[in-house]
Amino acid sequence: MSVKDTIKSEIDKLPENLLAEVFDYIRFIEMKKEKTLLTQAYQELSSPVFDKVWNNDEDAVYDSL
Repeated sequence: MSVKDTIKSEIDKLPENLLAEVFDYIRFIEMKKEKTLLTQAYQELSSPVFDKVWNNDEDAVYDSL
């Protein structure tokens, strides 16, 4: 039996009032994953901009600090 099948089996045993909590937790996990993906995308998109600001000849003296 796969993990997915085991989870489905356990969910089938739960009373109706606990299913909302399970659903909330599933949504929390999905949102956490989305947040991580968005953060990575923002970092990748902003990297070239920050490179222009931080990696320049005028500020090279600060690189050794």
